[in-house]
Amino acid sequence: MATSLASSPAAASPARKALGERELMWMMAMLMALNAFGIDAILPALDSLAADLSVAGNDRQFVIGVFLLAGGIGSLVPGALADRFGRRPILLGAVAVYIVLSILSALAPTYDALIAVRAVQGFFAAGIVALPPAIIRDRVGGDKMARMMSLIFVIFLMVPAVAPTIGKAILGFGSWRAIFGAMAVLGVAMGLWVHIRLPESLTEENRQPIRPRTITANMGRALVLPSVAGYVIGSALVFGALFGFINSSQQLITQTFNAGDIFTYVFGICAGSMALASWSNSRIVERFGARRVSHTALFAFIAVSAVQVMFAFQPEESLWHFVPLMAINMALLGFVGSNFGAIAMNPFFGIAGAASSAHGFVRMTTAAMLGGAIGYAYDGTARPLALALLASGLACLALVLWSEKGKLFGPSDAELSR
Repeated sequence: MATSLASSPAAASPARKALGERELMWMMAMLMALNAFGIDAILPALDSLAADLSVAGNDRQFVIGVFLLAGGIGSLVPGALADRFGRRPILLGAVAVYIVLSILSALAPTYDALIAVRAVQGFFAAGIVALPPAIIRDRVGGDKMARMMSLIFVIFLMVPAVAPTIGKAILGFGSWRAIFGAMAVLGVAMGLWVHIRLPESLTEENRQPIRPRTITANMGRALVLPSVAGYVIGSALVFGALFGFINSSQQLITQTFNAGDIFTYVFGICAGSMALASWSNSRIVERFGARRVSHTALFAFIAVSAVQVMFAFQPEESLWHFVPLMAINMALLGFVGSNFGAIAMNPFFGIAGAASSAHGFVRMTTAAMLGGAIGYAYDGTARPLALALLASGLACLALVLWSEKGKLFGPSDAELSR
């Protein structure tokens, strides 16, 4: 049974107030946001970065892409280490590397050097994203975990909306190098917070040896369990479609709908709907259950996607048809994502670190590759995206039905017996 915050194995000393649930959620959210800031804050500086380092054409985008790709691969590593040595040292190590490599990014003399540093940074920064779900799972499980992860995602999803604005503001006082300096400063602040306030959550009896066979077995177990695999792969598919929207959003809004002057507002509406849905999920999930909420949202996602396909094949699709439907579907993903993640993590209290890493690797790499393919398929219309959204929703439903043995909208046998 998961331990409570009050009875964690390494509770704070009597002289210091124990880490509460609210502070824990904010800490985990801001850790994940630190990683997101490392991606989004540099976006407004790509032009000046390219001019300064003599980067031609679209090559400038690789400073973002290499970070994401390396992060997906790197997510395999920290969970296994955290299952052996504890969550705190691995998390603090990941933050420390993030800080050092942010400074090295700011000092990079050439673009090739910057890309190399960013690849290493993305790989090690994976721990900042992979470990929060494991730390939450150490303390709570089931629908309460889904509620906490929803609140974490509310905070986390705010960052992509504000990070470019912060990056642009920093550019007003310095060069693109100052943005990487800001990343380092934020990393120091987060490292101090974690060092001072976060107790170790891994119990001695749940520590796993560092043996390749054990690590492989733990990660394999986290992926092959039928009741889990459908949720992991299914969420990777629907979020791959979301990545497809992100990849092609600027072209869709500026070229297909001729609304480039309001692109930031359109994107903000869509991203904001997802954050609002995550907050709403946190308010209802413990009452109705992660399965009932996420299964209902998945059916609604499929229905809305079908309407998107219908409008996409109209001769003159309007922006005011596209935006509300896309915003609704992104909101529905807010009900799907955290709940699917909590359901998938629930059976793995003893190996939460390895499970979080394995799930993150599958989700991130699958979604990134699928999103890239969808973006590449852009043909001047919203049709490829609409079809991808519908296809991913249907495939996800099939996988969830497989995981649940054809029975939807209810708790699993394990949850009933808890």
